Amino acid sequence: MAETGDAKTILLVEDDPDDRDLTLRALESNNLRNDIVVAGDGEEALDYLFCRGAYADRDPDDLPQVILLDLKLPKIDGHEVLRAVRADERTRYLPVVILTSSTEEADRTKGYQNGCNSYVAKPVKFEEFTKAVHDLGLYWLLLNQPPPGRKGSDA
Repeated sequence: MAETGDAKTILLVEDDPDDRDLTLRALESNNLRNDIVVAGDGEEALDYLFCRGAYADRDPDDLPQVILLDLKLPKIDGHEVLRAVRADERTRYLPVVILTSSTEEADRTKGYQNGCNSYVAKPVKFEEFTKAVHDLGLYWLLLNQPPPGRKGSDA
C-alpha cells in the first residue's frame, strides 16, 4: 500500500501470512484507511525505519504513526527490533504496540522492559480480534498525540 505525505502510516511487522491478512482485514473492516507498510521480518522492519536496503530512497522523516510488532519473527526477533527502535534518536519515541500470540509473562515483561507502549495478545476469535484492532487504531491513530516535532503532531 502506497505511502502519502500526510497520512498516518502503520508499520505492521508480521511474518505469518494468515495473521498478516487477518490484521489487514480487521483494519479494513474498521475503516482505518491509513497507509499500511508490511514488513515480513525484523530485518525488513529495521530497513524500513532506518531507510536501508530496499528502503534506502525513503524519506527518513516520514516515520509511521504506530508500529504493530509481532515477537516471533525470522532474522531479527521482535524484542531486538524494539531495542533497536528505542536505541536510535530518530525512532526512540515511536509508539510500538506488541501484537502477538504470545501470552507468556516473560515476553510481556521483556517487551515492557525494552520500551513497548502496549502489549496485546491476539484474540483467537475473528470478532474479538477485529474489535481489538479497531480499539488499537482508534487510540493510536486518532486519540494519541505524537511527541512534539514529529510529522503529524501539532508542534
